Amino acid sequence: MKAKPGQQASIRELALELGVSTATVSRALNNHPSVSPDTRARVLELADQAGYMPRVGQRFRNVVGLAYPSNPVMPEFGSFESAMLGGVMKGLDADRYDLALIDIHRDKHRDESYTQFFRRKGVRGVIIRPVSPEPTIAETIAEEGFPCVMVADRSDHPNLGFVCSDSGRDSYRAVDHLIHLGHKRIALVCHAVLDSDHRDRIEGYRRALQDHGIETSPETELFLPASMEGGAEAIDRLLSLEDPPTALFITNPVPTVGALHRCLELGIRVPDDLSIMGFDDSNARSRTYPRYSAVCQNAEQFGYDAARWLTRRLEGTETGVLRVHRPTTLQFNRSTGPVPAKAIRLASNKSDIVRVEFPKRPRK
Repeated sequence: MKAKPGQQASIRELALELGVSTATVSRALNNHPSVSPDTRARVLELADQAGYMPRVGQRFRNVVGLAYPSNPVMPEFGSFESAMLGGVMKGLDADRYDLALIDIHRDKHRDESYTQFFRRKGVRGVIIRPVSPEPTIAETIAEEGFPCVMVADRSDHPNLGFVCSDSGRDSYRAVDHLIHLGHKRIALVCHAVLDSDHRDRIEGYRRALQDHGIETSPETELFLPASMEGGAEAIDRLLSLEDPPTALFITNPVPTVGALHRCLELGIRVPDDLSIMGFDDSNARSRTYPRYSAVCQNAEQFGYDAARWLTRRLEGTETGVLRVHRPTTLQFNRSTGPVPAKAIRLASNKSDIVRVEFPKRPRK
């Protein structure tokens, strides 16, 4: 039984083909425990071949999934997810599609393909948001031929389309700017999950230092959770070094805010005592004191581009594989300034009470 162009198979047709009841087919499609593994496998295989999709009433569902291969949205993702989601909803609205949030890790059964899984979920296509170092699940989905597009990461797989940022160039320019302000000891604070975009940011940071003859050092490269606590920890660890940095390049918005907050707690003046160059997905930089300088990407545009292409693909007006590299911008605000005469250094006594060793400041 093969899918007919422009038509969708029904549960009744699947039941007739397999010689079982419609109730058995329905239970198999919904992974009911009363169905034997052999029967479930037969039903899923035929449903896959026939292009079965669930119905709501007598209408097929125009639903696209936003699929997370592993853990879904976490607090440390900051404003990226909400901004991207806003763009997805705008992109789906043009063709009157709805959105379903899907947790692949939690809901997919081992004995079903990704195509079978998404059809059981009632979605016609998926926007994949990987939050792991390698987009292997997204590549497998693309290999199966299920309509999909990946957002905020990229892949060389010939069947996998994506929308991502090109942040390496502006990461280089951000560090180059700090060097031209006189900073030689510049630290990197990066998310511990190294997807392609974060690898670009690391490469831009290192290349800028190397082009100016400044050696990179493992002690000034921290890979931490992209959280408020991660930003605060970066301040504590980096400024406790014997030779602390005078500037930081932080590759995510939330730890940038966390670092600025920790500086306020310790009485460290940004940028007089320490310069901080951050990253922003929306408008976090305008909500801090001081407003921080940042490499900026438009997460809302990522979501919009992905959703518009996917709905057009499902409507038959778009073909091929989407490959979009969105440029970032570099915005200078009030968190970066000339190198101080002496670096700020943290120290702790035996009671673990942190104190700040400030250089002597001339009285006015």
